[in-house]
Amino acid sequence: QVQLLESGGGLVQAGDSLRLSCTASGRATDNYAMAWFRQAPGKEREFVAAVSRNGGSTLYGDSVKGRFTISRDNANTVYLQMNSLTPDDTAVYACAARLISYSVAWRSYNYWGQGTQVTVSS
Repeated sequence: QVQLLESGGGLVQAGDSLRLSCTASGRATDNYAMAWFRQAPGKEREFVAAVSRNGGSTLYGDSVKGRFTISRDNANTVYLQMNSLTPDDTAVYACAARLISYSVAWRSYNYWGQGTQVTVSS
């Protein structure tokens, strides 16, 4: 099984930046694609970004394209660099993992972190 642990959330002002981290542990973590999803109160869960198992391919949701960057290091940590934050980015951000290839569908992911709150004030 794979365990995911997130960190980096917090309260910031509009225009600020945050970097979220997700550290994976468990069996064969290098064979898992990873992604970030977010969910705001009263709204459906939204795809944010995904990165392939080798870090060579990325995909972004339309609402964050050009502002957020997903990456992974040589070990087992995935990052989400969030720039030019707005109040519309306020949500619980969760890290997810699935075997081999990434997907935009949250139901296809088998493993999830606990979620971390990001709040952006005006």
